[in-house]
Amino acid sequence: MTAVRPPAVAGFFYPADAATLSRDVDGYLSARPVPADAAPKAIIVPHAGYVYSAAVAGPAFALVRQAADRIRRVVLLGPGHRVAVPGLAAPTADAFQTPLGPVPLDRQSIDAIAGLPYVELRDDAHREEHCIEVQLPFLQRALDEFTLVPLVVGGASPVQLSTILDRLWGGPETLIVVSSDLSHYRDYASAQALDVKAAEAIESLCPEDLSADQACGRLPIAGLLLSARRHDLSVSRLDLCNSGDTGGPRDRVVGYGSWMFQENETAATMQTDGDRRTDPQAQIMPHAKRLLRSASSTLRYAVRYGKAPRVDLAKVPDPLRPPAATFVTLKHGSKLRGCIGTVEPKRPLAVDVVENTFGAGFKDPRFTPLSYGELKNLSISISLISPVERIDFTDEEDLMRQLRRKTDGLLIQSDRARGLFLPQVWIDLKEPRDFLDHLKKKAGIDRPLRSSRDQASRFMARPLGKVVLNAAHGRMKSAS
Repeated sequence: MTAVRPPAVAGFFYPADAATLSRDVDGYLSARPVPADAAPKAIIVPHAGYVYSAAVAGPAFALVRQAADRIRRVVLLGPGHRVAVPGLAAPTADAFQTPLGPVPLDRQSIDAIAGLPYVELRDDAHREEHCIEVQLPFLQRALDEFTLVPLVVGGASPVQLSTILDRLWGGPETLIVVSSDLSHYRDYASAQALDVKAAEAIESLCPEDLSADQACGRLPIAGLLLSARRHDLSVSRLDLCNSGDTGGPRDRVVGYGSWMFQENETAATMQTDGDRRTDPQAQIMPHAKRLLRSASSTLRYAVRYGKAPRVDLAKVPDPLRPPAATFVTLKHGSKLRGCIGTVEPKRPLAVDVVENTFGAGFKDPRFTPLSYGELKNLSISISLISPVERIDFTDEEDLMRQLRRKTDGLLIQSDRARGLFLPQVWIDLKEPRDFLDHLKKKAGIDRPLRSSRDQASRFMARPLGKVVLNAAHGRMKSAS
């Protein structure tokens, strides 16, 4: 027998009559023009009563409607308002009902994540929850046929939520929807100030800058932002206002915003098997453990023979053969033991990892060559480098304004001086001024950077994982 979750807020948050609901939603979908060429991978939309927030959600779902020919699955996350959940709550139902009919659930995807320790099957968390339900009529009018993965977020961390999204990421057939309002019950001016800060955090892909008082769905938004950084998505604001703008009083308002996330062209190509756009780096991720094993074998081989092993490309999987740029970092605990990499893709990925691993262990001028005894508890981290983007700047202040904290790696060049920081350096150097000053010191540049003489380029680094060697047994322990 099919288990169906009935509507809980029909007639309260939105019309219970199917004809009225269809008419209203269609009106919101067509109220404003949207870019014809925009294809969203993810959207953020509000979840208040339609009279207050549906006009803000409408443009986002209008973009979804334009992509209806390819979207077949929707992963929908929102914060729990009624039942406390320590992590994430997924339902056991087979469908969610609205006045427009049933929405079938993707039980296979739900069951695939149900084994994670922070995911529970909790129908009580969904029974009266509105943040998921209010989005369904929009999806039903915007899409032809689709299945749903509805998740209520409780205390799950942004990293856990990003892990879930990455597992469900899929290709162009999968849309991610985060349901969240912004500030709650502030006066109009205070709400505007908080909502602008939330918008800046979202648009700079900085989840660490998003606070609990800026969005009830802060956690699912933060998880999406982490995944958006890894998948090189760009974000565009569609609307930002509050209930004081849409018909409510201005002494206690709720903020609303909508955003669209798109794959960048540099991160998406056309595949021959159908018309699917995929991320080339995503094709590498299933082989990350192979690259980590290759790196660990390289160090064990090199301490014995004094050279890097030869890579037989005939035995390498196809995604690891195209040219790619990587950085390999060696550490003992938190102490750096070597770091070497490339920023331009000039050799096959499998070869680049081996050569950079050897370089980090034996050619980093800051350290002596690695010895066998140092292999024990040595960690190896590999980062995949995105295409380098030149930054046009006038002076250092202009350069710092353009830097995206926690996202950009930076390469600066002046005459023969050259310095590079990976994005991971932002963990220790959190402010752009500190980041740039330390990089200049590393490069040996003791004067202000000038556009007429100096160059700056940014890039992103996608972690492929980390392993910790155990030299005593010739094995590696995974830390990814």
